[in-house]
Amino acid sequence: MTTTPDDVRVLLGLPPGADEPPRAATKGGRTREAILEAGVALACRTGLGGLTIASLAAEVGMSKSGMFAHFGSKEALQLAVLDAAARQFAVEVVIPALHVARGEPRVRALVENWITCGLERRPGGCLFVKASTELDEQPGPVRDRLRDQHRELARTLARVFEGGIREGHFRPDADPEQFAADLHAVMLGFYHRHRLLADPSAADRARAAVDALLDAARPTTQGAR
Repeated sequence: MTTTPDDVRVLLGLPPGADEPPRAATKGGRTREAILEAGVALACRTGLGGLTIASLAAEVGMSKSGMFAHFGSKEALQLAVLDAAARQFAVEVVIPALHVARGEPRVRALVENWITCGLERRPGGCLFVKASTELDEQPGPVRDRLRDQHRELARTLARVFEGGIREGHFRPDADPEQFAADLHAVMLGFYHRHRLLADPSAADRARAAVDALLDAARPTTQGAR
């Protein structure tokens, strides 16, 4: 089966041909979107555990009762913020790569977008790194949602890599799921070196690791098309 950009969009929960989620049609919906954007940024700074109805109300200058009317509970707020972060990541990292030629160019574009997201400390991508360690031993609906989002990301990475197999850029027997796991590990290492260790070479090290993954997946001379 041929992998298309719309196959990836479906995995990200976007309509075919859409490069971002549809905007809210009502004033209340637009207010909620603005609140969630602030919520993603706040959770990136304080962790999801520090994200509460009261803390976000103070952040955006809204009453607690007004915030409660939008979300109803801390758990509902955290779930909505995770979903908003996932949309941000998709729009900033994955979707732009779908406009690049399928195969290795698309993989590299996605990686560069991801590195830029980390270097610029964009909240959507940073929240997933922070939350994955914060919630790893906190069972419940919020952890379940984050787990499902990480699985969706893995499927997306594998689907993008599969396009490279179809184009002959990678071996027919290359394992897309293994590549997705390896690439995710590289990017988690990049965030660690850039954020915690303040390593100025973090991005270059990540690129070198991706180069090694792609080189290992290339066809042999005998098997190349």
